[in-house]
Amino acid sequence: MSVKECTHHKDKKRKLVRRLFAGILIFLFVVLLTILLVWAILQPKKPRFILQDATIFNFNVSAPNIFSTSIQVTIYARNPNDKIGVYYDKMKTYANYHNQQITYYTQIPSVYQGHKDVNIWSPFVFSNNVPISPYNGPDLKEDQQNGGVWLDFKIDGRVKWRVGTITTGHYRLHVTCSAYVPFGNHPGDGGVFVGNNAVKYQLARSCDVSV
Repeated sequence: MSVKECTHHKDKKRKLVRRLFAGILIFLFVVLLTILLVWAILQPKKPRFILQDATIFNFNVSAPNIFSTSIQVTIYARNPNDKIGVYYDKMKTYANYHNQQITYYTQIPSVYQGHKDVNIWSPFVFSNNVPISPYNGPDLKEDQQNGGVWLDFKIDGRVKWRVGTITTGHYRLHVTCSAYVPFGNHPGDGGVFVGNNAVKYQLARSCDVSV
């Protein structure tokens, strides 16, 4: 093969690579543009969360700042979108008191939520002899003795939106359900015995959702 033919062959190869690269870039641009247009037109709404109730199995402050608890919460989650599905992933829930985490993380299974669908989760949040800050221990014990305590039940995780066959990347999800949990066992306090000294309280509290 002559030098001229070899050079011509290399030029053809370079042009083919350039065209292939340009084709890939155009394809990616069209896909991205389609996703952005669909997103702009449909304008997905954030999921709605409600803390429906809490069942207290154990709630105890021992020593100055050692805390143990076992609480089962019922969480209602609804997708308000007509044409957009939601994937929930790596979800975990826990309880806070005065901005301090006082329970372990509890995992919530990953799930896909279709248009206008509802999911109900009933995880346990619990701790066993967990040390809490010196100033929160006495406050928590005093609140309990006074008949109730404000707690923040939190959910952290990731969501993906699905429109038809298109699925977006992950977005951070943060949910905060603030509720006053009473400790009285009388009907006036809203508590109902559900066995083994556990008391269930209806709360029906809307949650703050950030995506």
